[in-house]
This record gives sequence, C-alpha cells and structure tokens, in this order.
Amino acid sequence: MHLLSETLEAISLLSRQAGEAIMAIYQGDKPVEANFKSDSSPVTAADLAAHQLIVEGLTLLTPDIPILSEEAPQDWEIRRHWQCYWLVDPLDGTKEFLSRNGEFTVNIALIEHGVPIMGVVYAPVLDVLYAAENNIAWKEADGERKVIKAKSAYPPKVVCSRSHRDQPLEDFLSSLGQYETMAVGSSLKFCLVAEGSAQIYPRFGPTCIWDTGAGHAVALAAGLQVNNWDDVSLDYSPTPSFINPGFYVSANPRSKWS
Repeated sequence: MHLLSETLEAISLLSRQAGEAIMAIYQGDKPVEANFKSDSSPVTAADLAAHQLIVEGLTLLTPDIPILSEEAPQDWEIRRHWQCYWLVDPLDGTKEFLSRNGEFTVNIALIEHGVPIMGVVYAPVLDVLYAAENNIAWKEADGERKVIKAKSAYPPKVVCSRSHRDQPLEDFLSSLGQYETMAVGSSLKFCLVAEGSAQIYPRFGPTCIWDTGAGHAVALAAGLQVNNWDDVSLDYSPTPSFINPGFYVSANPRSKWS
C-alpha cells in the first residue's frame, strides 16, 4: 500500500472517525432533524458531532495551526493574517444526508499561502476515501489504496451537482457538443474527475471555500485545474467573504472543450 505522510494518515483517520460519528446518527432510530442557519443552509446533529471531533483532533495534531470550519466560521479580524490554516467541512452535502442518498462527505484541507496543499475527502456511506499531498492523489476503497490520475475521454462526462442545476450550466452544456452527464452530491464531484470517471465539473452557482478546499487539493494532485471562469485558480487566502466565484475542474483550459 502506498505510504502517506504521518500528517495525512492522521487526518485520514480523523475523517473516518468523523464519518463514524455521522453514521451513528444517519443509521440511528431517531429521525434526523435539521435547523437552518442564517444563510438558509441546513445543519444537523451529525454536522456538529463531526465538527467537534475534527476540531479536537486537529488541535491535538497541530496546535499552532488555526482551524476554519463551516460550523465555526472565524471573524475576518481573526483570519486576516493567516498564512496557513485547516479548512474543514465536517459534513459536506447535508441535503444529501437528509435525503439519505449517501452522497455526503467529510472534508479536511490544509491551506498554505492560499493553496490547498493537502486534503482528504471521505464518503462514509460508500467507505471511500480520497487523499492528496505533494502532487500525488490516492483513492482508498475495498481495503486498497491506489494512486489516481485524471483521464481524458470522448465524449467527455460532465459531473453536475445533484442539488444545483441552473441556466448557465444548461448554456454551458449546450456549448460542448457531445457529452454525457452524471449527477452527484458534495465534493465527490471533484474526486470523480480526479479519478478519471468524469472529465469536467463546471460550477456556476455559489459555493463556500470549505465546500471546495479538500476536493481542490485532490484535483490538483491528480493533474487537474480548478479555475474560475477567467482561468485563474481558486485562491483560499483569507478575505472577508467565504464565497467562491464560479469555477470549473478539468485537465484542460476552456478553449479545448468545444
């Protein structure tokens, strides 16, 4: 089995432990109730349990590196001078969690100078983990860990959000000529392109940085670009806003798609 660094092994284990906490609620006898945050996004006991476990684990692992989690967004005045920080989405795809389709993930990324240099995406229901560092990406499934790389195909498969389908996306698809689509929730979309199961992930609607950081790390390590629609890489340097611009994930620049 390919070796990961001690830190990447540690956050991989942490993501699995968070996944166990999520699954205890997902598979429990009680119905899962959602509350709604100020931006109208849902939050459940599973989000909060995973958040607490991950924050405690990262604090023990790297006490000098600050943590930004979706469930504890830090004020701009606290974040503004961060050059290195953990970026966490304890349960990415809460809507998928609530609809019980299994397409939700635990996301942990290490950001350095605005770039995701290490990341883990773990899908608890599927028991599939993606990890990345030092320009190498791995997939762990069925007890096997293997290196993954982006792959070209024609017609290309375009992976789309299961929860967000809008007119700009329809316009984009119509410009591609021949293509196939697959709808998937959460940061799994990044990972499917990274492993070569799809070739393009276009996103026009809003996302937050914790939605994309870990998937971005996996995509970069697999040889992909994660660029905004002006062909500039997404940047995770602290800003007052947590919102990403629209972006695409692909091995090729836009000019080669049509």
